[in-house]
Amino acid sequence: MAKTGLIGGGYWGKNLIGDFAKLNDLHTVCDIDNAALSKVRENYDGISTTKNFDTMLKTKEITRVCIALPAHMHYEYVKRALLADKDVYVEKPFTLNVDKAKELTQLAKNKGKILMVGHLLQYHPAIEKIREIVSSGEIGEVKQIMANRFSLGIFRTFENVLWSFGVHDLSVILSLCGDEMPESVVCNGCSHITPGVQDIANCVLKYKDKYVNLNLNWLSPYKEQKMSIVGTKGILAFDDVDKKLTHIPEYIRFSHELVPSNPVAIKNNEKNIFYSADFPLLKECQHFIRCCEKREQPRTNGDEGVRVIELLTHLQTSLENNGKEIYLKKSTISDIFVHPTATVDANAQIGKGTKIWHYSHICEGAKIGKNCNIGQNVYIAGGAILGDNCKVQNNVSIYSGVQAGNNVFFGPSCVLTNDLNPRCAYPKSRDNYAKTIIKDGVTLGANSTIVCGKTIEEDAFIAAGAIVCKDVSKNSLMIGTASTKRGSVDLSGNIQYL
Repeated sequence: MAKTGLIGGGYWGKNLIGDFAKLNDLHTVCDIDNAALSKVRENYDGISTTKNFDTMLKTKEITRVCIALPAHMHYEYVKRALLADKDVYVEKPFTLNVDKAKELTQLAKNKGKILMVGHLLQYHPAIEKIREIVSSGEIGEVKQIMANRFSLGIFRTFENVLWSFGVHDLSVILSLCGDEMPESVVCNGCSHITPGVQDIANCVLKYKDKYVNLNLNWLSPYKEQKMSIVGTKGILAFDDVDKKLTHIPEYIRFSHELVPSNPVAIKNNEKNIFYSADFPLLKECQHFIRCCEKREQPRTNGDEGVRVIELLTHLQTSLENNGKEIYLKKSTISDIFVHPTATVDANAQIGKGTKIWHYSHICEGAKIGKNCNIGQNVYIAGGAILGDNCKVQNNVSIYSGVQAGNNVFFGPSCVLTNDLNPRCAYPKSRDNYAKTIIKDGVTLGANSTIVCGKTIEEDAFIAAGAIVCKDVSKNSLMIGTASTKRGSVDLSGNIQYL
């Protein structure tokens, strides 16, 4: 009895419709386009059609759902299907947001449902053969992977070529690298057709002992889908356009056997490797059905999908920052966390347990104590000093000359300066910056401004928006744009007004 409902009968959905129909497992097709539904009724007998997704989800005979909608709609429809107690097969990319991908994966686990992502290349017979050869050790340890995916279109507007084309290859690359994430990534590209939607992307994944290069282009006049895997004992080369998989068992020798000298390439010794002619999409659909029936985890399950989306997100960050190298395993100091988008210069001193979040920059010579939390888009200059257990909220710049004690709270967008009379034409050296002393337990409220050269004594509380232009005594509560003492604050933050 057919158990699969499918939503999305468009460009790719019609292929899925055909293969699920071949497997006699397609119960209902859902689409808002009358023409698409008419084609289903014309070409396939006994398959129901509907324009209402909820109606399909309420059909008891349908126990699994295939989602072939535009990528920006995946999260909503996967979640609705899982909440309706359906197993789910969703086309790539899984989602356009890693947190949403994680949420859906956890939801599937909580509900005991199968969740599979349509990473089609994983089900290609040639790729299956490549995985088998790599796993056997026949080509030795993988050292380099190169992949090109070029064609003319299809042009997307909600996702760029990285998210549209790169998904396939990145899924396979991760599997060939033992499902391990690289240490860093670099991605460059440009937009030509739709502003902000890159048509070409050149990606580099750097592992400790491997190097991966992936090139993507949907503005190419010729089609190319190639991947080569270089190992210590051989090379595998796959050309999906020419349907050819070759093995080069030996590719290098040295001109003198006893005393290694110039390396010489060995050519024309490749041999063809034959693989089955099974259609990858049909195999993928069969795999989904089998996993649902046997309650087995798919090869490309939710966890695998999350890894791919995480990698895509890091590459996208590099792409948006003009090819900046993004470190996925950034922290070189034990027991601290540095977000991949943050920049920590050499010789910055950071204490154990400190966390540094998105897009923050810690400059050379900055000193940060233990167990601090540095929020998003924070700048800490060389010469600035923070004690232990400080919290710096988003969008704060802490310049040279600022010296903060322990347990200091920097509210969002608070302002600290180090020059009383700045002039662009007459910049001052670091030695001439005014010092601002912020002692233990001080709170600086959101958008407060601390004029440099002042001292704020222990446990003082500077209210949101206050401007401080004179020294502040211990436990004082300072309020207002011409800030004056309005009361006192104890260690727990209890206020007593004057």
